[in-house]
Amino acid sequence: MEFQPHAYQKHCIDRILTTKKLALFLDMGLGKTVTTLTAVRELKCDRFLVRKVLVIAPKKVAEGTWTREKEKWDHTKILRVSPVLGSQARRVRALNTPADLYIINRENVCWLVDYYRNSWPFDMVVIDESSSFKNHSAKRFKAMAAVMPKVDRLVELTGTPSPNGLEDLWAQVYLLDGGERLGKRYTGFRERYFQPDKRGADGMIYSYTAKPGTEQAILDKISDICISMKAEDYLQLPDITYHQIPVVLDSKAEKAYRDMEREMILDLPEEGEEISVTSAAALSNKLLQLANGAVYDEAKGIHEVHGCKIEAFLELVESLQGKPALVFYNFQHDKIRILKALEKSKLKVRELKGPRDEDDWNAGKIDILLAHPASCAYGLNLQQGGNHVIWFGLTWNYELYTQANARLHRQGQKEKVIIHLLICSGTRDEDVVQALERKENVQEWVMESLKARIRAIREENKGGDKS
Repeated sequence: MEFQPHAYQKHCIDRILTTKKLALFLDMGLGKTVTTLTAVRELKCDRFLVRKVLVIAPKKVAEGTWTREKEKWDHTKILRVSPVLGSQARRVRALNTPADLYIINRENVCWLVDYYRNSWPFDMVVIDESSSFKNHSAKRFKAMAAVMPKVDRLVELTGTPSPNGLEDLWAQVYLLDGGERLGKRYTGFRERYFQPDKRGADGMIYSYTAKPGTEQAILDKISDICISMKAEDYLQLPDITYHQIPVVLDSKAEKAYRDMEREMILDLPEEGEEISVTSAAALSNKLLQLANGAVYDEAKGIHEVHGCKIEAFLELVESLQGKPALVFYNFQHDKIRILKALEKSKLKVRELKGPRDEDDWNAGKIDILLAHPASCAYGLNLQQGGNHVIWFGLTWNYELYTQANARLHRQGQKEKVIIHLLICSGTRDEDVVQALERKENVQEWVMESLKARIRAIREENKGGDKS
């Protein structure tokens, strides 16, 4: 596909080319990844100004997003990508593979810095979701700060640079300029721009508040190395945007999915007998459960197959930086697993059970509202509580799907609605989302795609029997 950059993207590309260390605080939907890849390609292939580029990203983004985006555009296909993921042996092997971009998840940053010690090889670093480096006392921040003098170029990407307030900016800006603009020490930065707010009985300060004029003063200091853009200012977005998030299964999860899929299909009536609608629906539901990561066993217990989608869900929630989300699940065991995964978070999580939950959501008292699409398809007005919908598990019932989305996308909604779809790659999820995009004959499409998969598995099985 040919990339035709918008004017703001051209501006950002030019700034990456001309400013060695730069933060792009770009809102969701503004194309941070393709903008950065375009600049990297020019720096690497046309200007010969960089040799090796390190991309640090959330794990699920590292696994899929950057590689897929690189392959999507004609001009970036030339870039060689090596994902530095998995076991230590796999990571070491990936680092020793010739490539242009090396992509690592942020949890392994400390390991990477320690691995190279005094022989840091990356002359350019891209930090995707730089707000995850906002904590000045965190090990990953200290590790990156230690190698920054050896890095010639740095690009920070995030849509939410200061989710908890202006204090979050110090660490991110420090990585860019070594303390030149906001000070070399966090305590000095805090003393200059903030004043004590809440104290305990012992006099200990528990929180700080910004001094008058702080926001403008900080923005003036960093404006030459930070570009901030909101989607609504630069894009004519539709009232509703669909954001598909690919979830890549690891090798163990992939094998478990394939084995169980094969077993279920081979248990069906012999070839020649037409699969009934009931059997097809049951099989589709089983495969959708597998894609989500768990199935019920014969004793109605929950058998977890993989945690890849749960992991991607948590990363998505984190990237929303506190913005509320209406989360749809398809199966009860998905709800149980989501609730368990969110237990350690500080988020206010609630199941949608009655009018009280609806009122509290609209009043901004809930961060994550869990709902089954069948329980809130009609009548509920949830548009005042947020503009993000997350589909953890998809439904192939088009009416339920559209009606559920309409809980937020309706009159009275003041913001663009974003529908996030977690799509497990190479699974039934992909068939269902294709069917939903067709908008008509959804059930028929689901049935046909299932039949095609059944035929493929049976052919594979025949081939295996012959050998």
